[in-house]
Amino acid sequence: MNGKGGGEEGVAATSSVSPPLDWKFSQVFGERTAGEEVQEVDIISAIEFDKSGDHLATGDRGGRVVLFERTDVKEHGSRRELEKLDYSISRHPEFRYKTEFQSHEPEFDYLKSLEIEEKINKIRWCQTSNGALFLLSTNDKTIKFWKVQEKKVKKVSEMNVDSSQASANGNIPSSCSASPRPCLPNGGCSERPYKYLSSDFKFPPGGFPTLRLPVVVASEDASLIARCRRVYAHAHDYHINSISKNSDGETFISADDLRINLWNLEISNQSFNIVDVKPANMEDLTEVITSAEFHPMQCNTLAYCSSKGSIRLVDLRQSALCDNHSKLFEEHETPGTRSFFTEIIASISDIKFSKNGRHILSRDYMTLKLWDINMDSGPVATFQVHEYLRPRLCDLYENDSIFDKFECCLSGDGLRVATGSYSNLFRVFGCASGSSEATTLEASKNPMRRQAQTPARPARSLSSLTRVVRRGSESPGADANGNSHDFTTKLLHLAWHPNENSIACAAANSLYMYYA
Repeated sequence: MNGKGGGEEGVAATSSVSPPLDWKFSQVFGERTAGEEVQEVDIISAIEFDKSGDHLATGDRGGRVVLFERTDVKEHGSRRELEKLDYSISRHPEFRYKTEFQSHEPEFDYLKSLEIEEKINKIRWCQTSNGALFLLSTNDKTIKFWKVQEKKVKKVSEMNVDSSQASANGNIPSSCSASPRPCLPNGGCSERPYKYLSSDFKFPPGGFPTLRLPVVVASEDASLIARCRRVYAHAHDYHINSISKNSDGETFISADDLRINLWNLEISNQSFNIVDVKPANMEDLTEVITSAEFHPMQCNTLAYCSSKGSIRLVDLRQSALCDNHSKLFEEHETPGTRSFFTEIIASISDIKFSKNGRHILSRDYMTLKLWDINMDSGPVATFQVHEYLRPRLCDLYENDSIFDKFECCLSGDGLRVATGSYSNLFRVFGCASGSSEATTLEASKNPMRRQAQTPARPARSLSSLTRVVRRGSESPGADANGNSHDFTTKLLHLAWHPNENSIACAAANSLYMYYA
């Protein structure tokens, strides 16, 4: 796990295969009781760790963003101090609720007679500054830049008059009042003469010797304030499917079905269109953009994927409008295997760069694929996730499950990948050369309950570039037809901690966390 490029040596360069991880339950937030009905607005729709892994943000369909902060590191000092200790802290990562705020509200586009949902599609953390947290959140149309900061509650002290002399109605008489009519707490003014304000108050002989001005002091109490710094709106005709911040810390991109726009964080009324796949005649439209992601280290490079299963790498230095890609990654279909569902299941729902930017992980309906950005001939590894569902594609098409968009994630060391599935299951695969790790876990307090008893087929090295095809547990806990799988409970969103083997995943309105 040590080495250059953020501790990631690459898939093919791993000399020894680490054993499969033993995953354990850590925490759950928003756990449902048996028979409890889940409200639509409470279903989690986005999860994101920040760069340090000390904060976690979730968004839901009700337009709310909930923040969690890590507590076990704070209790034992900084990470650097922990590394100096002679013993290891055996405690697992622990998070606690920090705050929440309403990011988006439901809107209505009167020009298009279109309802705009408040659902949070994506959350991306930005660079922290002066102890404040910054993040971007977006729904279908509008992106917002939020600042979350801890503010000390301020109180007024050192009055000229002892508070015990205050009148019953809350007015504190003061010799420094220049107003002929005293003000009441609700902002009104009393019509009574000043001398009737407090009958037991009398000026001392010769007046007050000194005049003390009120002093505002910060108390020990603190509250978290979420403030919307900027709103980036009216730049997308179609639904925003992804946002990604740039490594330069100044810009970010937003992508919809046909266009990708480049924004400056400081400028909310102007964006630059850098990718436009809209044809002159919409009848000629053959593919749409499904996700876009900036390279984690090169500020001029970004990747976007399409509904045809292709990934395009774009270099912003080539031209202002990046319609021509610098690299194209796609896997050619086997002759004779084409069917009505071929293009639907080939559509890529999510892409992620590895921590050092050497690899791209993509998720389509059936598989996870790992790509080397220096090799565009095909994926270096393919992991079968839903192969057991192939005989049921007709049923999945009828109930629209075939259009579900599953997310994917990579571990910080680049040795493992993960993605979700049905029945609140998620899969973890080892992607190092020679690894046969393929673990199926359930989003519950007993994650290994649905673990298959039969080991996964070992990976076969097809070339020196370690191009492998691995089948996960084909149909864990189900019969040959997969009948026991519940297609109404699906685990679409999950995130891997950037520095540790810890995964956060969403099952409806519940946030489950696991560690290994």
